[in-house]
This record gives sequence, structure tokens and C-alpha cells, in this order.
Amino acid sequence: MLEVSRDGEVVTIELQRPDRRNALNEELIGLLRAALEEAATSARVIVLTGQGPIFSAGADLDGVYSDRFLNGLMGMLRTIETIPVPVIAAINGGALGAGVQLSLASDLRVMTPDSFIAVPAAKLGISVDRWTVRRLSNLIGPGPARTILLGAERVSAADAYTFGFANKIGTLADAQAWAKQIAELAPLSLRHMKLVFNDDDTRGPDTAEQSAALDAAWQSDDAQEARAARQQKRPAKFEGR
Repeated sequence: MLEVSRDGEVVTIELQRPDRRNALNEELIGLLRAALEEAATSARVIVLTGQGPIFSAGADLDGVYSDRFLNGLMGMLRTIETIPVPVIAAINGGALGAGVQLSLASDLRVMTPDSFIAVPAAKLGISVDRWTVRRLSNLIGPGPARTILLGAERVSAADAYTFGFANKIGTLADAQAWAKQIAELAPLSLRHMKLVFNDDDTRGPDTAEQSAALDAAWQSDDAQEARAARQQKRPAKFEGR
């Protein structure tokens, strides 16, 4: 489910779950978190990518409604944020949902020309946490963030670069070459700047109203309807309850 390789000071971690389009489940989240923590003990830069035609299809929807899965996902994203070395997300094909969250937690993003990002939570009757909304809005601006979250629209690599989500357009090899250049920089300088960048008010507590609204979405009849519609391969019909 995961392959770790090393080239000098750069460690590349590749999601390898092609049968599920590199979707994240509890096991893969645990493996990824452990691999990140291990790589950070000796690497100068980490590159995170996905095997095959897609970076990650997001959360494995068979397990996404579990509290254990959600807690594990948020803990793993926090690991990416807090390890003391830069993490580059090399996005190929597409990043959806939790795949976008992986990219948001990373420090830099390189996207192939044909790739895209999307957060289809509103199509699934669920929502995303405060950190995701705030980090996306901080990174690309509230207008484009609303397009992605409220409009549930896909954004191409070219537009993602224009918005500031993608730092570069290129391949995995381009991301790895950039990682080698960054690995030659002063690691203590990079560690400090990463800490400051990630101190961006995205980890603050939800208001009571926000928490209630998030719980209401996840526990709603609409969320169950979306699951049933997906299994039955039909459009979901949402009722707002």
C-alpha cells in the first residue's frame, strides 16, 4: 500500500493502492503517518505522491463515516504539518477530498499539467473540518475556495497554479529535482519558516454553532442518501435533513 524510496537527502513516499485509486483507509493512514515520521528523522525533504493515473481519490468511502478514520486522518495531516522538514506533494492525475487535504497539509505542491483538484463533500451529504476550509481559503483566497467547496467544482492544474495552490506545474521527476535543490538549503531555516507558515489560525477551535452544523451534516439523512445513491449508481436527492 506504500513504497518508500530514497535518493540522497530526499525520501519519496508513494501511495500504492491502485485498486482503490489510492483512496485512504485506516490502514494506509497509519502506514503513511509512520513512514512520514521515520523519513523525517534523516531526510532533508519528503516527496509525497501516488502510484498510477491518480494522486488520491480521497477517503475510502467504505470507512469515511467512522470516527476512528476521521481522527486518524486529522492526526496524519497534523504529522505532515509538524515534522521538521519540507513535504512536497507531487500531484498526478487528480486529488479529491482527502487527497486535497494531503496536499494542503504539505508545504509545497507540484501538479502535472493534466491534473486537477476537487472536494466533493457537498455531493456526498457531508462536510469538511474547519482546518480544511481555513487552510484552503488562506492558500488560494476565499473566492476560489468557495468555488471548490460551495460549488463542488473541479479546478484544473493551470487554474490551481494561478490561484496559488500549485507552486509549480511539472512531473514527479520535477518535484524530486526541486526537492534535491531544497535539500541543499539550511535545514534549521526551513524548519523555522515551516513553523511560522503553519501558524495560520487554521487549528483554532470551532464555535459551538460550527461544531453542531458539522455534526448535523455527517449524521444527516442526506449523508445516508448519498451513500445509498453511490451504491445504487444514481443521483442523490437531498432533502436538507
